[in-house]
Amino acid sequence: MLEPFISTLIYFVISIVIVLIGLFIFENLTRSYKDLEEIKNGNVAVSLSVIGKVIGICIILAFAIYSSNVIWETIIWGAFGVILQMIAYVLYDLFTRNFSVQEQLSKNNIAVGLMSMGVSIGLALVIGASIT
Repeated sequence: MLEPFISTLIYFVISIVIVLIGLFIFENLTRSYKDLEEIKNGNVAVSLSVIGKVIGICIILAFAIYSSNVIWETIIWGAFGVILQMIAYVLYDLFTRNFSVQEQLSKNNIAVGLMSMGVSIGLALVIGASIT
């Protein structure tokens, strides 16, 4: 009777940990600014970018939970999803040759923040679908 509640609690804790680790890693990928400092200072563009990363990681975790039979599979797929999201972020920054994504986010360019959020969420859906 309690098993579904315990499983939900375990998946919840695992998801929080994976999201926090993912955000920590993303924070260290950003060299020109610190995400939380920028958000504290009211930088909407950085906030949108971080929101996209959080939603993206959670989408991947949701697909992993749906398609995994055991908790360790969810952890593996969640970690792999975070790695793929990081690769996507680096590629997004590389393929925008006309400007630096990090620089534009640090300047509070909301359009770039929205685009970054869209890239994170869109690719998370593709990554998540590939898990199933």
